[in-house]
Amino acid sequence: MLHKDLEERLRVLHQKYIQLQAKLSDPEIIKDIDLYSKLSKEFKELEPAYEAYNRYVKIKKDIEFAKELLENKEFEDLAKEELKRLEKEKEELEKEIKRLLVPKDEKDSKNVILEIRAGVGGEEAALFAADLLNMYQKYAEEKGWKFSILSAQKTGLGGYKEVIALIEGKDAYSKLKYESGVHRVQRVPKTESGGRIHTSTATVAVLPEADETEVQINPEDLKIETFRASGAGGQYVNTTETAVRITHIPTGIVVTCQDERSQFQNKLKAMKILYARLKDYYERQKEEKIAQERREQVGTGERSEKIRTYNFPQNRVTDHRINYTSHRLQDILEGKLDEIISALEEHEIEERLRASLQEV
Repeated sequence: MLHKDLEERLRVLHQKYIQLQAKLSDPEIIKDIDLYSKLSKEFKELEPAYEAYNRYVKIKKDIEFAKELLENKEFEDLAKEELKRLEKEKEELEKEIKRLLVPKDEKDSKNVILEIRAGVGGEEAALFAADLLNMYQKYAEEKGWKFSILSAQKTGLGGYKEVIALIEGKDAYSKLKYESGVHRVQRVPKTESGGRIHTSTATVAVLPEADETEVQINPEDLKIETFRASGAGGQYVNTTETAVRITHIPTGIVVTCQDERSQFQNKLKAMKILYARLKDYYERQKEEKIAQERREQVGTGERSEKIRTYNFPQNRVTDHRINYTSHRLQDILEGKLDEIISALEEHEIEERLRASLQEV
């Protein structure tokens, strides 16, 4: 059921669309190129709300008509079937309307810097980090996004102490922003000979990609060092100093890249990561004033939170933020993340709409 206040908001947007339509036909406005361009953009942005309102009004009328037909014995069975279909359609439309009424996060359209680090659990935690990397890579493939590794610290058994990737594609951040936090795995590790179940963790950070226009970096604030790249066992794999370590002195943020064969390419990758981390750092500083509000919202990216558990013996994945459980663990690890992400999206929308209604 759509709250009456939300229905009124949608009606107001519908009316605004009609008013803009009339203005865009005004010869005086057409002459003013800047004003016409501004109103055209606003008109286009309101189009989904206008169409949703029309569909919502129509479906409510169709439901009322179907209910009236229920009283006619001749059409009762047909009316029941039609009513069932219309109610389901109305439910889906209401979800769509709620998404339209929630202000869009300007970061949602950004590419993503994905950082995965092994947590508690030694080598098993590093192997779990590799599983998470594979999961996100498969998810990116399903979405048609470009996935590339920026930096990686491998372990001898094929795990990762730390791995950083760039994910480029439409609305990548809008989907992956919910993944920030502590992920926990419960299973018998490959390194365990006694068959005991261990609990290990890995942390995931999802940062919107930042560019030079969003974050100002003073070159004098950077300490740039070069060194020889090393492999998983710590042995040097290069005879020349191609690896790069950049320290942002004011914040103490350090970024290291050594995967490319040239020092120049490693520096470019390191700067890309640094821009994203600095943007995240400065935004978090601003948001300290509203920390309580952020903790109450889904997808805040608080990395101290245990957000999800992957339980292998029970073939179960549980997202603790919304008490969501799926028994399709292997599918999820193969990148079938839409079911969980959709549930998180819906929960966040409900929470934000509830908060906005309380403010009215």
